[in-house]
Amino acid sequence: MDKLQKFELMNKIVRELEDLQNSQTAIITKISQIEVDNMNGLNDKYLEDHLGDMHSKIAESVDAVNEIFAHFEAQRDEYAEKNKGALEAAQAAAAVEAANS
Repeated sequence: MDKLQKFELMNKIVRELEDLQNSQTAIITKISQIEVDNMNGLNDKYLEDHLGDMHSKIAESVDAVNEIFAHFEAQRDEYAEKNKGALEAAQAAAAVEAANS
């Protein structure tokens, strides 16, 4: 795998981790809304007990994904800085090749 391919794969993983963050945030939002709806009239003990546990577990997962995302994004940025010249040359060559096709 050349430097440009590796960098593009790293970018793809960063996008996927960001999507994972957004998905988990959406799940937390939905669980919170159900918890509020339950408190605003239904007061179902089963929902209260289980949604609270689920909320806590997903919040822990969100924290883990955020940590992984921050670490990998920094790793990708370091790789880009370290290989800036090679990446720019490979991107320029790819642009020329695409223009000639």
